[in-house]
Amino acid sequence: MAIELNTGDTAWVLISAALVLLMTPAVALFYGGMVRAKGVLNMMMMSFLGLGIVAVLWVAFGYSLAFGDGGNGLFGDFSLAGLMPLVGQATTNGGAYPIPALIFAMFQLMFAVITVALITGAVADRMKFLAWGIFAAVWATLVYFPVAHWVFDFGDDELGGTGAGWLANLGVLDFAGGTAVHINAGAAALALAIVLGPRVGFGRVPMKPHSLPLVLLGAGLLFFGWFGFNAGSALGANQLAAVAFTNTMVATAGGVIGWLLVERLRDGHATSLGAASGAVAALVAITPACAFVAPWAAIVIGAVAGIVCAFAVTLKYRLRYDDSLDVVGVHLVGGIVGCLLIGVFATTEVNELGKDGLLYGGSVDVLITQAIGAGAVLVYSFVITAVLALILKVTVGLRVSKDDEVAGIDLAEHAETAYELGDSGGGGVFAGVGHSARKEGN
Repeated sequence: MAIELNTGDTAWVLISAALVLLMTPAVALFYGGMVRAKGVLNMMMMSFLGLGIVAVLWVAFGYSLAFGDGGNGLFGDFSLAGLMPLVGQATTNGGAYPIPALIFAMFQLMFAVITVALITGAVADRMKFLAWGIFAAVWATLVYFPVAHWVFDFGDDELGGTGAGWLANLGVLDFAGGTAVHINAGAAALALAIVLGPRVGFGRVPMKPHSLPLVLLGAGLLFFGWFGFNAGSALGANQLAAVAFTNTMVATAGGVIGWLLVERLRDGHATSLGAASGAVAALVAITPACAFVAPWAAIVIGAVAGIVCAFAVTLKYRLRYDDSLDVVGVHLVGGIVGCLLIGVFATTEVNELGKDGLLYGGSVDVLITQAIGAGAVLVYSFVITAVLALILKVTVGLRVSKDDEVAGIDLAEHAETAYELGDSGGGGVFAGVGHSARKEGN
C-alpha cells in the first residue's frame, strides 16, 4: 500500500525524536546532581552506557521484538534483519501514517533508551559498572521490548497484518508511556534496589545532592525534551499534538505547585529539589493522559501527582529500601497516578479515539482496564528484574566492595573524579566546601 509522505509531519517527528534523545543526557545531569560528588561520573556514565547498548540491540532485534508481526499479543517477531525492511517504507501501526518507517523506529528507540536510563537512579553509588551493562542489555530484551509491544503495538489489521499487543487490544489508554516507560522503570528500580541492598550509611549518614544547579538544569532539559516525548507521540503536526503539548505544559505547572505546597506545609520551606521533583512527577503522570484529557484536568493530574509523589518518596525510609534518587516514588507512583486518573478525566471531546472517564459519564470499566494495564506491567517488570538481579548477584557480582563505595565509585570503576579542585587553583572557599562535604559523607 503506497502512502504519500507528509514533510511537515515527518519534520515534527524527526524533531521530537531528537528532543526525546536529549532526555537521556538530561537524566544524567538530573541524577548526577542528586548524588554525592564521589559518584557523579558513574551516575552519568550508566545513562550513556545504556544508550549505547539499547541502540545497538534495537537495530539488531529490539524493534522487531517490539513492533514486528509475531501474530500474538506478547511479543513481535525475532528478526535479525536489522532495520533494512523499513527502508523506503511508510509507518503503519494500527493505521497508516505519512512518515518514514525508519523515523518511527528511531522515535521509539529513544523511549527504550530513556526507560533504561531512568532505572539508574535507584542504584546510585554501589552497582558494578559491568553488572549494570549486562543488566541493561538483558532487561531491555526481556522486559522493555516485550512491554513496548504490549502497549505501543496496535497491529496492522487494516493493512493485512496481525499481532497487536495484548494491552493495546484490551483497550488500555497510554498515549506516550505511563506504563511502558515509567511504571516499567519504576518497578524495575524497586526490585533492583531491594536485591542490591542499601548504600553504606543509608539512613544514618547525610547523602545530600552535591549540585542542585545540575539537578535544576537536568530537570529543565527533561521538561524541554518531554514536549517531544508527549506531543511527538501524535506522529504528526496536528491537533492531537497540540493537545498533548498544552497538557504537558500546564500539568507540569500543577506538579511544581503541588510538591512545593506539601514541602511548605510539612517542612516549613519549599526547596529547589522539590520544585524539580514536582515538575518531573507531573510530567510522568501526564504522559499517559496527555492526549485524552482537557487542559484543566491536566493541571489537576499534575497537582495530584506532585502531592502524592512528595509523600511517596519518604516511604523508602519507613520500608528500608534504598531507592537512591526516588525512581520508585516519582516514576512508579507518578505513572500509576497518571494511568488511573485517565479513568476519571478522559473525554472523547478531546480525543474521539479515547474513552469517557467517570467524570464524563463513562463506565468504571475504563478505570479497571487502566488498573489492569498498570498492574500487569508492574508485576512483570518487578519479577523479571528481581530474578535477573539475583542471577547477576551470584555470578559477576552486583555491587562494588564496601571500601570502594566509601572511597567513591567514580575512582573504583572509572579511575576518574568529577572535580579536581586541588589542581584548579581553587583555595579557601573550595577547600572548605570539600572538607565540609567529606564530613557529611559527600
